[in-house]
Amino acid sequence: MSVLKLRWGLIGCGDIARRRVASALRDAACSVLIAVSRARSELAVSFAKDFGAKRWYAQWRDLLNDDEIDAVYIATPVHLHAEQAIAAAEAGKHVLCEKPMAMDPQECDRMIDAARSQGVKLSVAYYRHFYPVVERIKEIIKSGEIGVPVLAQIEAFEWFDPAAGDSRSWFLKKQLAGGGPMFDFGCHRIEVLVNIFGPISEVKAMIANTVFDREVEDTAAALFRFAGGVCAVLSVTHAVAEAKDALNIFGSLGSIQVSNLNQGELRVIGKLGERYEAHSPSANLHAPLIDDFVTAVLRNREPRVSGQIGRTVAGIEEEIYRQAAVPNLN
Repeated sequence: MSVLKLRWGLIGCGDIARRRVASALRDAACSVLIAVSRARSELAVSFAKDFGAKRWYAQWRDLLNDDEIDAVYIATPVHLHAEQAIAAAEAGKHVLCEKPMAMDPQECDRMIDAARSQGVKLSVAYYRHFYPVVERIKEIIKSGEIGVPVLAQIEAFEWFDPAAGDSRSWFLKKQLAGGGPMFDFGCHRIEVLVNIFGPISEVKAMIANTVFDREVEDTAAALFRFAGGVCAVLSVTHAVAEAKDALNIFGSLGSIQVSNLNQGELRVIGKLGERYEAHSPSANLHAPLIDDFVTAVLRNREPRVSGQIGRTVAGIEEEIYRQAAVPNLN
């Protein structure tokens, strides 16, 4: 590996790769984007040119054989994550994988085992772990300003109805996506809650198709009890017109209210009265995640979002769908 730069290969050149991932890999300090892969070669060529990659591959396994690459970012549909991550680890590449980590905890375990046995780093793209507003929430709770945290409510709403043939229509296929909004972006909110409150000890859940007749749910809700005593409600949907990305925490002496996590503005009511604070995330939401992974590899430490964190979230997701009596996909 280059002493000064972590040399990246990007597997998958879809929506999230174009919007944030490729530019973050290219622009991070001590990082360089070497190659990309995409099955549609004409799109791989243009993508490589747009983001300054040296070369492109139509087959992802050919990218793994590139000796100039030290690490791969996997930005493909969920059903491919485990196969690609394990193959990358066996090729001696460090792995940063899009969320959700895999289709189930068993796949996560195989990914973790492969990375451990090959001595490479493994991380999962839960970029909200690095949000300044989440760190600030943890500080306020620790200070005792809102008293004992009692109940959290976290909500993620959007309208998602892609036309047939749309590049994102795979999200509606259970065998490709794993589930609906609870699986796709509910996982982000589970990671945020575990980051703030610690381990979850009990899960109850319900899923439904309230508007759309499709293979995956369009709406879901989960109730969590944390080992520390806090309760939380997670609600997600693909079926409402009003977008929402909120987190509210209510304590014995006050509350913390965040109307939009991606913006980072919070309202605090507690022992010190009422106030507003702003803790904006990075302009590129993936940048701190990638910076941390680069540092972890170059300094030989664990990434802050480890494979085990990804596995923990996958275990909670599995329990949510078990509670809702949805058959396992594998």
